[in-house]
Amino acid sequence: MMKKYTKALAATVFVASLAPLAVSAGEVSLSGEGSVRYTPDSARLQFTASAEHNLPERASDRLSETMEQWRKAIQGMRDQLVDYSDANVNLYTRSLPVQERGQQPERMAVASQTVSFSIDNLELLNPLLEQAHKAGLQYHLSEHQFFHSDEERLQRQALARAIEDARSRCAFVAEQLGKTCGEVKTININGGHRPMPMMMAEARAASDTVSSIAPREIQASVNATFNLD
Repeated sequence: MMKKYTKALAATVFVASLAPLAVSAGEVSLSGEGSVRYTPDSARLQFTASAEHNLPERASDRLSETMEQWRKAIQGMRDQLVDYSDANVNLYTRSLPVQERGQQPERMAVASQTVSFSIDNLELLNPLLEQAHKAGLQYHLSEHQFFHSDEERLQRQALARAIEDARSRCAFVAEQLGKTCGEVKTININGGHRPMPMMMAEARAASDTVSSIAPREIQASVNATFNLD
């Protein structure tokens, strides 16, 4: 009697130990990845005009002349500059380095004005840089200033491809097990990643032109658990 009870207990423990495996065998957890390559079609630009003189009013006058030259130069492109602003004017003084010990430093008045806007047509980029250089405006170009006008749509495309990749992997695994891929039980969406391009022009120079903009890639990934039917 004792032997039969022991065998029955052992069988019960054995079946219980298989239960979690049976549940896990009815589902599969895997990842999916998707990406979209694109080239930026827009840019955010910022320029700075500045002028110096020992008299503040003369520094302001020189700055006004520079800004007038800039405004005339871009007149034909002005209506294509999005969110254009050049109202930010600063006036301050700075001390020049002294040549001899004990000498009183000469103070200079500095007037500066910031110009900022966006463009959704990159064919305007080089003509704008050329006019900025002629007018003496300072600027710096970096990859962070370039973007796509519809990046949200591109992010969704990358996510859709990641989900489709996860479904495709599920279907493959299910086929190998003689089953079919069923409904999604859980899904986690990971954030996108945007590698930055290398720019041809990085800072203001007489020969500054941007000859090309490297493509970027939006990547998305998901972790999903599917039922196996």
